[in-house]
Amino acid sequence: MNATEYIENRTYDEIQVGDSATLTRTLKPEDIQLFAVMSGDVNPAHVDPEYAKSGMFREVVAHGMWGGALISTVLGTQFPGPGTIYVDQSLHFSRPVTLGDTVTVKVTAKRKFDHNHHILFDCECINQEGLKVISGQAEVKAPIEKIKRLRKELPEVTILDREARYRHLVARAAGLESIPMAVVHPCDGESLRGVLTAIEANLIVPILIGPEAKIRAAAEQHNFDLGGLKIVDVPHSHAAAAQAVAMVRAGKVEALMKGSLHTDELMGAVIAADTGLRTERRISHVFMAEVPTYPRPLFITDAAINIDPDLECKADIVRNAIDLALILGIAEPKVAILAAVETVTPKMRATLDAAALCKMAERGQILGGVLDGPLAFDNAISIVAAKTKGILSAVAGRADILVVPDLESGNMLAKQLEYLADALLAGVVVGARVPIVLTSRADTAEARAASCAIAVLMAHDKRRQVKSL
Repeated sequence: MNATEYIENRTYDEIQVGDSATLTRTLKPEDIQLFAVMSGDVNPAHVDPEYAKSGMFREVVAHGMWGGALISTVLGTQFPGPGTIYVDQSLHFSRPVTLGDTVTVKVTAKRKFDHNHHILFDCECINQEGLKVISGQAEVKAPIEKIKRLRKELPEVTILDREARYRHLVARAAGLESIPMAVVHPCDGESLRGVLTAIEANLIVPILIGPEAKIRAAAEQHNFDLGGLKIVDVPHSHAAAAQAVAMVRAGKVEALMKGSLHTDELMGAVIAADTGLRTERRISHVFMAEVPTYPRPLFITDAAINIDPDLECKADIVRNAIDLALILGIAEPKVAILAAVETVTPKMRATLDAAALCKMAERGQILGGVLDGPLAFDNAISIVAAKTKGILSAVAGRADILVVPDLESGNMLAKQLEYLADALLAGVVVGARVPIVLTSRADTAEARAASCAIAVLMAHDKRRQVKSL
């Protein structure tokens, strides 16, 4: 074992006045978050970028004691090291530490006290520009016995910041004009909360369609101010769905959002042969998942519309997902066709469909993405798992899109990621004339607004296509 695998102290007798030790650290966003979680100090100067812009320093700064903790780190782990007991500490803070700053901590032995083995240290923190950040003195009781132990491996820490992921997703639509959206039967609190959150994010100009008395009663119950929002009064949910679809066909709205009605009521109006919103494509649903443990957005399809899709339907499901990924800026999305195994077997239809879809892509029947399958979930998202199984593929371990065998497996996969992996899910129906935000009763207002952001991007992409004709 090399020296870095050990932690070793310097005893009182080994330390001479003038001896010193240093430690260098660069401040990262997760350092601020972890310190806030550990200490409970959620001063907005440290954790709220918008507030910090209006503060004294015009940007987020580290907690003052983050630098103080680095001094403690040197004293407790390096100089003197294990066995050291803190007695006193005085600090002066000269200037803030901001994100990206590199701080070098230096502690220097100033005075020794033989009668009680105390040592007084000068402490100094200097940033990358050579400017003093913190200065002060620390008094410790130094160890008198030599200690050398294996360095303890600390667990990996992951910051599960749903709010930051939500802001990042909504920011994709930043700068785009809000789109007119019909909200179908928003007669409960969560539906209305989602609408108001999307308005606050400058995503939509909503038209609420449903029984006006029920909508206003729900708003009053939850103390929501509907202000000047337009409400189209219809007698029931079926009428609301029909009216919303008619408004799309008339060019009055560019997207739909489901409220508190059943999915089949809304989709029944959408897929109606003569009056609906069908295109030449099969309609399908895509979940976009921001998973903390995966390095890129993950698209899951179809988990909400097509129960047991056949090969022809899966081809459109793939095409729809690729088109959405392209709109969201993924230049050549990697599509993993999922099954329980990686080999083609006649006993499992999902493997046959996967092989056929890949051949269709080779022959130009599916364009815009790179397909591979059948792939099991593990080797679709893990390069290590793929290499272990000897799978050489441009998709394996790097998938952007996961195409599931059927609705049940897709729905379970998406919900598992949401509830066990803290994924932020945004979902939208694709393949219709306009995007449809298809929410669940359990969806939060933030999830609904995030789905609206995707709908905004889709609507503006359609505008660009119309202009180019």
